[in-house]
Amino acid sequence: MSLTVWANHELRPGARELFYDSLARLGCRVIQSAKSSRSVLTPGEPDPTLAEADIAYGQPDPDEVMRCPKLRWVALSTAGYTRYDRDDFRAAMRARGALVTNASGVFADPCAEHAFAMMMAFTRELPRYILNKQGAREWNYTEGRYSIETLQGKTVVILGYGAIGQRLRDLLAPFRCRVIGARRAPRGDEGIEMLRDTEVASVLPLADHVVNCLPDAAGTRRFCDAVFFAQLRRGAYFYNIGRGSTVDQDALLAALHRGQVRGAFLDALDPEPLPPEHPLWVAPNCHITPHLAGGHREQDESLVRHFTGNLQRFVSGLPLLDRIG
Repeated sequence: MSLTVWANHELRPGARELFYDSLARLGCRVIQSAKSSRSVLTPGEPDPTLAEADIAYGQPDPDEVMRCPKLRWVALSTAGYTRYDRDDFRAAMRARGALVTNASGVFADPCAEHAFAMMMAFTRELPRYILNKQGAREWNYTEGRYSIETLQGKTVVILGYGAIGQRLRDLLAPFRCRVIGARRAPRGDEGIEMLRDTEVASVLPLADHVVNCLPDAAGTRRFCDAVFFAQLRRGAYFYNIGRGSTVDQDALLAALHRGQVRGAFLDALDPEPLPPEHPLWVAPNCHITPHLAGGHREQDESLVRHFTGNLQRFVSGLPLLDRIG
């Protein structure tokens, strides 16, 4: 049976050819939307050609998806799925027996490595010495040798514990850290200490590092607020690789200035792009990357392999990877 795949994610050269060649081998017809975008974060626009498709790949407009009864599977090209996290959308998909997947398996490793890299950088005070080379070039052997730390045995709290948190847990395993996860509904099979996100205040005073992986949702917006930062152990480090909307950035600024938070690494901000005049750019020991954590050189090729691997499973009647809803 021939399947029609509609796509509005514009892939880079190389990955684009891999996408078309792989689908051709599986006997699929491809409709590339005229309103495609290269950014996985860009919301999809309505496109009447979606009505012809059995499968939608990328970021289809959720309202239009609900108006297309032929669709049997929506394969999102992102790990986040906020715009699809709606009761009416879920009900519509369930009513027709349609599947929805995301691409969390593609982004978990780079996000975890990005966070881990900054954890190591803060622990060994590398940002300080990068700035020292550009500035005073002080040889502060005596002071520096006894101020740097190790990651061994530290307590790490991961908010929004999912695929990224699991990979970060694996990276931290050789350091014998105490890893505590928090999520909306712990399953019981995570293999680490777990809490509901409503219970996280009980462990914040213990945390040396807090890694925020929370998605944007009604219950997570400004989750990390002034009360949250006040409950942290003084001198803890804070990392955001979730969504910018989950952090009260004014509260974080205040916590950085008073030393409650010793350092912050932010990959997700609100707004994006962050204006050059925003005070976070010059906040003490605050380091920013422009939403790069999930990226890597072969990101698009990985997205294609993830989708086409799931497509083979779909054709064979096997459970799909990274299913949501």
